[in-house]
Amino acid sequence: MEQIEAFEEIDASPESVWAILTDFESYPEWNPFVRSISGTLAEGEELTVRIDPPDSRAWTFEPEVVAVDDGRRFAWLGRLLVPFAFDGYHEFRLDPTDDGGTRLLQRETFRGALVPLLLDEPEIERGFAAMNRALKERAESRSVEVA
Repeated sequence: MEQIEAFEEIDASPESVWAILTDFESYPEWNPFVRSISGTLAEGEELTVRIDPPDSRAWTFEPEVVAVDDGRRFAWLGRLLVPFAFDGYHEFRLDPTDDGGTRLLQRETFRGALVPLLLDEPEIERGFAAMNRALKERAESRSVEVA
């Protein structure tokens, strides 16, 4: 099992960050890593997700939404081929900070027989960091516009 995490401190409320994170239609406007998501954000639903990792080829997969805690967290489980070959449990979590901001966690836990062969950790880490920074910039610029 391998786990990759990326945190970002965002000077905007969790509600504001959640609104951006779950507005899948706007992803092409701002998200350099997850270029698109379509589908319904509800447990048991299937999403279509297209990622474009830095310095790598883009790919599309169809994970199942496994958790939604409105305003705080959502997660999906993606599989390559069959269960336990290459599974990825992806989670976004928003925690409020004492100053009214948000601490964003983006985490993926990989497991399966093909993980040692297929996982490119540096590529995924760069993608997470790029997405988190872009989400921070979008949320903070909107926060300034509202103020």
